[in-house]
Amino acid sequence: MNASSAIRLVHYSNRYKKELNAFALPANQERFTALPGKTLEKSMRGVFPCVILESSRPVGFFLLNQTERVYDYTENPYALLLTAFSINHLDQGKGCAERAMGMLRNFVEKDFPFVNEIVLAVNHKNVPAQKLYSKCGFMDTGLRREGRIGEQIVMRLSW
Repeated sequence: MNASSAIRLVHYSNRYKKELNAFALPANQERFTALPGKTLEKSMRGVFPCVILESSRPVGFFLLNQTERVYDYTENPYALLLTAFSINHLDQGKGCAERAMGMLRNFVEKDFPFVNEIVLAVNHKNVPAQKLYSKCGFMDTGLRREGRIGEQIVMRLSW
């Protein structure tokens, strides 16, 4: 893949299931997120699985949450919570994550027109993810939460 390869964000459908189930992450990354296959096993109302495509091939995955869980991170009733973000190990280092996060606001504005904020929590030890989110416009809110493996930094992208 080169820098001009087409990245698109789409809502999950079963046609991506096999490739998403084959995603792998190194152990030092897997501790910070959930693999798509495990996440897709748990279907929940108000949770929208999304796929990052390079051309037509899944290279990444994330969830947009419109559940009560959002209020653990913001008081904004027009916010979505981004969780379970991952890029398949074989596709890392190629700019997919940055290009996908750069498209996120337009994707959300189109499909969730009531939303004016996206929030997320990133582990304080996951410095590469913090840098990615900051580079893509997310700001540290100053809020901290305790996660399953330590302190989480709450970040937001507002418009």
